[in-house]
Amino acid sequence: MVAVVVTGAGGKGCGSSRGVMVTRPAAAVGLSGFKLRSYQFSLAFIFAIEEINRNTHILPNTSLGFEIYNVKNNQWNIMQEAFLFLTGIGIDIPNYTCRRENKAAALLTGRSWIISAQVGRLLNLYNYPQINFGRFDTILSDRVQFSSLYQTAPKDTSLSYGIVILMVHFSWTWVGLVLVDDHNGAEILSQFRREMDSNHVCVAFVEMITENWINLGYKSKTSHRQILKSSANVVILYDVTKSFYGIIIYLGEFSVTWKVWIIKSQWDITTDVPYFIFDPFHGSLIFEQHHAEISHFRKFVQTYNPSKYPEDYILALLWNKYFNCSFSGSDCKILDNCLPNASLEMLPGHALEMDMTEESYNVYNSVYAVAHSLHEMTLKLVEIHIPGKGKVNTYPWELHLYLKNIHFKNGAGKLVVFDSQRKYNAEYDILNLWNFPDGLRQKMKVGTFSPKAPQGQELFLSDHMIQWAIGFTEVPRSVCSESCGPGFRKSPQEGKAACCYDCTHCPDNEISNETDMDHCVRCPESHYANTEQNHCLQKAETFLAYDDPLGMALTYLALGLAVLTAGVLGVFVKYYNTPIVKANNRALTYILLITLTFCFLCSLLFIGHPNTATCILQQSSFGILFTVALSTVLAKTITVVLAFKITVPGGLIRWILISRAPNFIIPVCTLIQLVLCGIWLSTSPPFIDSDVYSEHGHIIIICNKGSSIAFHSVLAYLCSMALGSYTMAYLSRNLPDTFNEAKFITFSMLVFFSVWVTFLPVYHSTKGKLMVAMEVFSILASSAGLLGCIFFPKCYIILLRPHKNVLYHVRKQSTIRGKVKPTA
Repeated sequence: MVAVVVTGAGGKGCGSSRGVMVTRPAAAVGLSGFKLRSYQFSLAFIFAIEEINRNTHILPNTSLGFEIYNVKNNQWNIMQEAFLFLTGIGIDIPNYTCRRENKAAALLTGRSWIISAQVGRLLNLYNYPQINFGRFDTILSDRVQFSSLYQTAPKDTSLSYGIVILMVHFSWTWVGLVLVDDHNGAEILSQFRREMDSNHVCVAFVEMITENWINLGYKSKTSHRQILKSSANVVILYDVTKSFYGIIIYLGEFSVTWKVWIIKSQWDITTDVPYFIFDPFHGSLIFEQHHAEISHFRKFVQTYNPSKYPEDYILALLWNKYFNCSFSGSDCKILDNCLPNASLEMLPGHALEMDMTEESYNVYNSVYAVAHSLHEMTLKLVEIHIPGKGKVNTYPWELHLYLKNIHFKNGAGKLVVFDSQRKYNAEYDILNLWNFPDGLRQKMKVGTFSPKAPQGQELFLSDHMIQWAIGFTEVPRSVCSESCGPGFRKSPQEGKAACCYDCTHCPDNEISNETDMDHCVRCPESHYANTEQNHCLQKAETFLAYDDPLGMALTYLALGLAVLTAGVLGVFVKYYNTPIVKANNRALTYILLITLTFCFLCSLLFIGHPNTATCILQQSSFGILFTVALSTVLAKTITVVLAFKITVPGGLIRWILISRAPNFIIPVCTLIQLVLCGIWLSTSPPFIDSDVYSEHGHIIIICNKGSSIAFHSVLAYLCSMALGSYTMAYLSRNLPDTFNEAKFITFSMLVFFSVWVTFLPVYHSTKGKLMVAMEVFSILASSAGLLGCIFFPKCYIILLRPHKNVLYHVRKQSTIRGKVKPTA
């Protein structure tokens, strides 16, 4: 015999007259508190018993009997029915039994874990087999507290993951949670937070609903307000119990905003929720444990009627209420005047599901588990029984050895195990709730969730089949902040969840090419960010080219100045025998003009695509040529000074001047510069480099000077020679100046200093091509300063005032100056 305790299946009812079905007697007839979903448990229970009794391969020559206990969901009634089951009499006396000779082999309990736990602690004292057909509960799997209790349902620890990846599928990142305030609720909340954190989904609010009836009304009102005022359009109702019923009523009556509800299937929303014209639960998504269809169960329910099962008083009440049958109130017997062909399928609003629910499926498997265990135990007893020893007595606790190791395939070919270590995670069907007129709700399968599927393929969903809640014409959005598009990154809002953020533009040269990126990605140095900052583009190589406007201008300027210098040289060669040309060391003048011509031309090395040769020649030729030019100027100034210092014939100064010793200044100074350049090129020579930062979208190819110290040493050496020339020219400024170029050299050195002193800060403040152009311009400007200040006044006299470039005019001017300035 097998017994089952069903909670909530009925409240008040009629007495029973059939021995195999025992229900609790009551004083009146009615359907108060009656739940058809719980009634289906007893139908699945009876169906399994009858199916086993017809099966010749399980317990042959043995028929299973059963008892059914309807228990109200309170502790007093639970313990009262448990004592009644143990003792078999109306007076509940522990440790005594006055019932029939054969006790029930096991007790099936459900659907609340509280019922199973309370009964389990009592049965554990007697080592009595107990099977829970409700949801799998970790507390009930504690073998220390409940060594006699087994659970049929598969584990549902993956359900939180399944719901979260559904959130990810629809990009819902801002969801509410409504849970029961018990150990399951705390455990489920922990699972949800872990899965949500790893999938970037945030909890908008958490409502823990207490099962304390004293505070339930107030809690329902406050929870209802919290749910409706939240900006989250998706709310998860998990492990719904009767304590949720108040919230349901409030939501139906006062909802002005529509939500998408994610519901766990153990709550039968199609029958438990009252009908509203604008159904707040239309479009809800329901996760129901997948179970195979058991053949012939629908036909069994369709043909389950009072004529076949007259002892079932609930059937009598249903037939009386819905099919106008008259019945005897004393024994709940149907008399006559019934609607022809009436069946449970014809109940209004499809109040009773014709197919097995997940709990009914667990009831069915539980009965088969007991039957298979009894069958194994019977076979074992037959093997060890010695003929002639009489009848073998068996006890319920002997069934444990077989129950704990039981594994079999049920009528649908699915494996059933009780060992919690070997249990698999449940698979789920995803159902969509449709609300039809007249309060007829229908659940339509729209997808599945299988935790055993490969990564990324656990969820299968037919989006086009889903009907969404009222007010949503497309897939609802449930986010705290709108998505940040490409080119933006998420900037967290202080003190709020990670899903609440502001959208901030990516910094320069960084991109984001996806939606809702936490960080922008910097483009490689060879790329740059486009205007929208969602893609990195290849940088184009550039340099100070000849066809570049700036490069072209500098090229023409350098060539023009070189030609002009060559023209000045030609003038001086043509008029080489005139006083103004011979006056200041004609050879040094030719050297200076030729050097200035090459100074102008050396600037062309800085223009065009750099290569190793040009990079080396740029700085070395610049330094050496300018050294020759400045040393030539220095030699000229020294010559002028020495010429006016000769006072004694045959003196040292006259010997120095006649021996042309000042001309040796040029090779000596140049040699020093050559040594500096040699050290530079041997230790850290210039090389080809790229500048990827100065100009947006371009890589500038430049010559890196290699050693900044060497470069500045060359400049310092040039400036020291310019300073020497300036000093000597300044000292000779008051000497007779008919053709004295000391003043012109002084001005040229001032120009040279001005150019290169200005060059240094400007050069170091510019980047890329402008830096190169600045150096070219400084070379041209300083060279032009020397050319203009020293030679243009002479060319003016030679070409435009030739009468002044004769010996007579020179002597006349000298005589006049001698009279005016006798001390000179």
